[in-house]
Amino acid sequence: MTIIHPLFVVVLLLFCISSAKGMPRSLICNQCMYFVAHSVQMVEVLSVTVHCTVASRFAHTVMTSSALNKANSSQEIFFEVDLPKTAFITNFSMEIEGQIYVGVVNEKEQAKKQYEKAVSSGRTAGLVKASGRKMEKFSVSVNIAAESNVTFILTYEELLRRKFGKYEILTRINPKQLVENFQIVADIYEPQGIAFVDAHATFLSNELLPLVEKTVTDNKAHIFFSPTLDQQRKCPECDGSLINGDFIIKYDVKRASSLGDIQIVNGYFVHFFAPPDLPRIRKNVMFVNDRSWSMSGTRMVQSRLAMESILSDVHPEDYFGIILFNDRIEPWKESLTKATEENVDEAIKFVWQLSPKGGTNINDAVIKAIHMLQDDRRNKKLPERSVDMIILLTDGMPNTGERNLQRIQQNVCKAIGGNMTLFCLGFGDYVDYSFLDVMAKQNNGVARRIYEASDATLQLQGFYDEVASPLLSAVDLRYPDNAVDSLTPHHFSQLFNGSEIVVAGRLSENDMDNFLVEVFANGVGEGQVIQCVTDWDVIYPEKDYIFGDFTERLWAYLTIQQLLETRFEQMEKSNATAKALEMSLKYSFVTPLTSMVVTKPETEDGPSGPLIADKLTEGRTAGEAGRRTQLSTYSIFIKYVDGDPHFMIELPEREDALCFNINDSPGTIFNLVKDPSIGLLVNGQTIGDKMVAPDGKVNTYFGRLGVVHHSLGVRLEVTTEYITLSQDGQKVKLLWSDQASLKGPSVDLLLTKDRSVKVTLRDSVKFVILLHKVWKMHPYHQDYLGFYTLDSHLLSPSVHGLLGQFYHGIEFEVGDQRPGEVPEKPDATMYVKGHQLNVTRGWQRDFRKDLKRGKNVPCWFIHSNGTGLIDGSAEDYIVSGLFKTV
Repeated sequence: MTIIHPLFVVVLLLFCISSAKGMPRSLICNQCMYFVAHSVQMVEVLSVTVHCTVASRFAHTVMTSSALNKANSSQEIFFEVDLPKTAFITNFSMEIEGQIYVGVVNEKEQAKKQYEKAVSSGRTAGLVKASGRKMEKFSVSVNIAAESNVTFILTYEELLRRKFGKYEILTRINPKQLVENFQIVADIYEPQGIAFVDAHATFLSNELLPLVEKTVTDNKAHIFFSPTLDQQRKCPECDGSLINGDFIIKYDVKRASSLGDIQIVNGYFVHFFAPPDLPRIRKNVMFVNDRSWSMSGTRMVQSRLAMESILSDVHPEDYFGIILFNDRIEPWKESLTKATEENVDEAIKFVWQLSPKGGTNINDAVIKAIHMLQDDRRNKKLPERSVDMIILLTDGMPNTGERNLQRIQQNVCKAIGGNMTLFCLGFGDYVDYSFLDVMAKQNNGVARRIYEASDATLQLQGFYDEVASPLLSAVDLRYPDNAVDSLTPHHFSQLFNGSEIVVAGRLSENDMDNFLVEVFANGVGEGQVIQCVTDWDVIYPEKDYIFGDFTERLWAYLTIQQLLETRFEQMEKSNATAKALEMSLKYSFVTPLTSMVVTKPETEDGPSGPLIADKLTEGRTAGEAGRRTQLSTYSIFIKYVDGDPHFMIELPEREDALCFNINDSPGTIFNLVKDPSIGLLVNGQTIGDKMVAPDGKVNTYFGRLGVVHHSLGVRLEVTTEYITLSQDGQKVKLLWSDQASLKGPSVDLLLTKDRSVKVTLRDSVKFVILLHKVWKMHPYHQDYLGFYTLDSHLLSPSVHGLLGQFYHGIEFEVGDQRPGEVPEKPDATMYVKGHQLNVTRGWQRDFRKDLKRGKNVPCWFIHSNGTGLIDGSAEDYIVSGLFKTV
């Protein structure tokens, strides 16, 4: 699979600690954060380095950052890193004034007791952990004396998984300021030989592109990127940094041998198996799609669009079937059908015609799919040499039919009998992912969480693409019984195109003259057997280019992962857990069974307390699933404007939100987003009520929105009556009463009838516009629009506007809470952008999931048209036209 390799962010926040001695604790925070805006220049980031060494797909990454406190008082400094979910942290250390503080890996409960004991004797700052789709967040803070420096070093290891014919290393970087010594270095060693290496970054301009140095020989690659201070600047006179985005390395290895590649180092071996030029095997796939009531709205639209795209890509020689289920099971046909053009068109119409309703009967739906495959096999309706698979998509818990999760797993496993593969896709926030995960693994498949976002359709399509082309089935890799032991899993249900099988083990003999490997598998022809005797002298890599005992650590990495999966099967739980813990401690891996504890130095404020690092996992209960989903949004900042007009800045990273209103006369046009670097502009024009209400209040809403992206040649106008999209001289006009999906080279548009329009601009921004329909005979109100930004991380640092200025985050602190005018709405003091504001706890509504009622979101309300929070005043954002900047 694709690996998100170091997703790297360094964040520095400064706290005025020493000047706050003797104050009540709540006042310390308030006083300190007041000076944040003025003190940030008092810490200098001296260096940021990411060095990734890859030896035969096993990656060893070291992230180092040094900072100097230039102030005349102590400051608290944060080091923050995003790293892959599949990685294990192996080391963390801090060097402060020549003293090194090293983390120690302990059993989780023991580490927790050590942590709590230290906490009871003084204040502490713990490691902040969060998970997203492919990453986890590591964060640590330490108090640094005046004119002193600190160096943070984090190390982690992982196996790079092959996906779509390549390995990927992705580094997300945002140092927040210019850095004197900034480097990204990658050294790749692949004894098979390197087929290609590509390196690029989302922030690379024409001037920065030549700075990416790439040296490739037969089996080695070196990538180096180190811009100077001037090259990092946004402009010649600017202090802001251009370095903000993703640095991506993709590569693959040469595959001349059908056997694959074997590496042996210090008594351990690793075998990579992905034979080239194999023909695909026919497949028979049953799609089992949830259409219960919980799938209504956006989820159902995304599911239909995904099915339309997937069905269109099914190979004409394959067979497929569809089951839609709620509390009833409804097959499209009672047998699987060959994927002819006519059958595919008919199936797409079937998928689009049905609407969500009823409960969720997962047990009967999956059992029905199994029986259909078995019946067609028995009646010889399917190709003899083909593989059977089921793809289940659901967003909820079983609440009709069989509801006991363990019994459902047992029923499915017994019915499949090891003769087909089950893939489970969990959609949205409330699905019990662990239930699907175990059920898939029990039946030779995998589970995948589909995140509820604007790209859910692409997530579904992407998963299908991974499993669309099986090359081999029933793959069994065999090694000399008397020569190896402690093998990692070496039986696999399938090998898919573009992927790779990896097996590692320990050698019990070191005096062998050769190494016999056999691979048994089913392919297009008769059962295939690949046999090879490997010369002992050929299979050692160059020792001067590898890091340590990488084969042993790779073996341990794979073994621990296998044991962690096995521990959820009741019969193996105790032994697997004990063995995984033993190996995690031996190899100093931070896994779900261990934690790393770092004892921080004492400071002038007293003992600083320990730090504790945990490894996150997908939770095992529905409640945990909900909490995980909340954590998974840490890297997503949701900004929107809806209602009268209410501006909302959701900051899941802080589990908080800010909101403010803009009051002006109807007809005023405000700039919401402006990114001059790419020519993006989003403006909105307000409308008012039909007449003044009895209380004399004049409500205004957005009734017209204009979007321009000059680089892409896109122009979009949305009113409460129609949507007009123009690109390259072509123009399309849609009514809100339409249902449409438009896909172009630079823009995708999805119109859900009388509800919403979602727009995806290539490599730029994704947003959704909601239509609020009001009863036509209402004496005061009329239809209006809401604007929600879903993804804005690819916009440049110069983006601005009433919403745009918050796209790259905002620092603030709230304290001194006190009773407000309304008992349930307390007042507080906010320190933001050098201002001290009086704010009120309130609520605004998020209408994305429930267009009629909305979801209450708590927020801190900034009074007086956002004064003090927004740059300048509301009048500064008024423009003269819907597509104008002034």
